[in-house]
Amino acid sequence: MSQTVDRALSILPLLAEGPADLGQVADRLGVHKSTALRLLRTLHGHGLVYRQPDQRYRLGARLFALAQEAVENLDVRDIAHPHLVELNEKCGHTVHLAVHEENEVLYIDKVESRYPVRMYSRIGKPVAITVAAVAKLLLADLPEPERRALAEKLDYPHYTARSTPHAAAFLAELATVREQGWATDLGGHEESINCVAAPVRGADGRVVAAMSVSAPSVVVSADELLKLLPLVRRTADAISREYSGKTPPKDTA
Repeated sequence: MSQTVDRALSILPLLAEGPADLGQVADRLGVHKSTALRLLRTLHGHGLVYRQPDQRYRLGARLFALAQEAVENLDVRDIAHPHLVELNEKCGHTVHLAVHEENEVLYIDKVESRYPVRMYSRIGKPVAITVAAVAKLLLADLPEPERRALAEKLDYPHYTARSTPHAAAFLAELATVREQGWATDLGGHEESINCVAAPVRGADGRVVAAMSVSAPSVVVSADELLKLLPLVRRTADAISREYSGKTPPKDTA
């Protein structure tokens, strides 16, 4: 039975390359045409493959529907949390995870610093969208027309002397973030708080979340925090691989 399942599943990546006829499927699997036909009929019955009028087979619409449903049901927070905890244990600073929803960037997870000085951020609370490093990453991934439209309608509060002053400056910074693949907030929201962030990407390469490490300057300087950027990016990449199904889940037992 396991060999039958293995053969059936081997048909799917073959058809992902393009439509194939019965002989091509049989040759690729190394089986008789009658065996290949039984497998194709079973997959066809479940909507995973479709037989075209020219008698060639292609991937079925049901397969795409299942894939989309699986992606929609993935909880990036559940996947990311063990990685965030591990990063916090390594660096000791506050770690956040944020997503972009309905024109707001929201924190959906937080691991507190081990130091006495704590940040006032809360899970479910919107971030300061024009200055937060996680917001810059999420908005930088938007298509250019959406980025421009959003930037033009935002307010630009003067939190500190380092806050983003206007739409043109914000768009320029988003362009830089998009190119370099990481972002910072060095005293843009609170004079004494610095932050470095990296993107979490889905299987299609789009940014689905952003994670960051933040710390007050009384604990670590901005330059010292920036030295953690490689570690932050490696953590974000690990979450991305697991979220997109490119690596086995971490063993948290």
